This record gives sequence, structure tokens and C-alpha cells, in this order.
Amino acid sequence: MLNGTFSQSLRRKAGAVFMLTRKGIFNKGNRAEYSVASCTAQENSPLRGKRVCFLGSSITCGFAARRESFADYLQAQDGIQAVKEAVSGTTLGGGDPLSYVSRLKNMNTDEAFDLFVCQLSTNDSSFGIPAGSVSESFRLDAFDTGTTTGAMEYMIAYIKENWKCPVVFFTCPRYPSAAYQKLVERLYELREKWDIEIIDLWQDTKVSEAICRSRDIYMTDDIHPTRACYKKVWTPFFRKRLREILR
Repeated sequence: MLNGTFSQSLRRKAGAVFMLTRKGIFNKGNRAEYSVASCTAQENSPLRGKRVCFLGSSITCGFAARRESFADYLQAQDGIQAVKEAVSGTTLGGGDPLSYVSRLKNMNTDEAFDLFVCQLSTNDSSFGIPAGSVSESFRLDAFDTGTTTGAMEYMIAYIKENWKCPVVFFTCPRYPSAAYQKLVERLYELREKWDIEIIDLWQDTKVSEAICRSRDIYMTDDIHPTRACYKKVWTPFFRKRLREILR
């Protein structure tokens, strides 16, 4: 039988290996050939010099891609001035001190941005944050930020009021979640009300097919992409849509 000390040591090592694997350390899709450092700058990109705030959680952070996400690739390749306000495991709604709303309110409103790109987090549906409903109001104090919908409405109103720039929400590629599907549908209701833009990877079949063909190097689980996926799939998709939005 293992003694207590040795057993605890094994458990700690097993936990460390699990976390490394979870973050994609051993995934072939995170090799140096897919890194941000391997990218070539596009000197004539129409996105060059655009200052963009990317507000999100693990997918925006690059949790399973050595902390390199599409935002970093767009900065390296297209010359976007990216501000990556991303904290893994956080939600839009719910009132947590690290929620999207809380972090947004702590940002310096004197900073100028050409665009805000916000992640429709998978965490809200996973952690049981109430979806809420679309308000008839446009006032900041009318939105229930304890719900995902109320938080999104608050964020849209707050950004428009303080930075007066376009607001974009993006979805993650399709994975098995009826709850997230409902949030995607809700996002389209908010587009009608608020005139926001949506970068929709959830409903794009070409994105889903590309990921399925190379899933072993593109994904670490159902949700988190690797460097290869960000570089080969996400970044070209975002580049096309951002050019259309900022044209």
C-alpha cells in the first residue's frame, strides 16, 4: 500500500498533468508552427491601427492555446491594437466581481476604441445563470444584470454611452448545448433592438466542418480551441467579418 505522503505526491502530479493536458500543452495543435510568433504581418490590412477591445472569458483568453487567441493573431497579422480583457471561467451575468459587467465598469472610459468585441460565454449556460428576457427599456438602470440577457443589454448600452463605438458579440462554434443555442437565438433578438453586429461561428457550417475534419489538433475539448484552430479557422473568419463591420 502507498504511504500517505507518496500517495499525495502522486495525486498532485496527476492533477498537474490533467491541468497541462486541459490547457492543451500536449496537443499537437499548440506546436510552435501554429504560434503567434510564426505569423507574418499583412502590411496592407485594412484593420491595421484599429483599436479593438476583446471582452470575454477562456475562449478570448486562449485558455487551451497557451494564452494565444484570435485576438493575438489579428494583432500580429493585421496590426489591430488589441486590448484583451479576458478572464477564464467568468460569466456575463450573475453579479460576480469578475463578471463581464463588473470588469467593463472598471475600464477607463477615457480610452478610445473603434470597436468592442464581446464573447457570448459558454459559462453562463454551464453555470446556470438565468437567461432572462429582453427589456422594453433602453435605460442602464432597467436591466437585470443577474441574468445573461440583462447583462448583455447593460453592456451594449454602457459601451454605446461611454465609447460611442459599434458593439459586436461573437458565438463559439457548435457543441452539444441546448441552453447555449437559446442564448444564440436571444442574441439575434438583441440585434434587432440594439443594432449590434454578430460574428456567428455557431451557425456557420463551414467552420463546423473544418473543425470536425481536424478535431484532434483543433480542439482540446468541445469548447476550447488550440493555436492551430485559432490560426487556421477562427482568425480568417474574424478577419473577414471585422473588415465588413469596420469598412
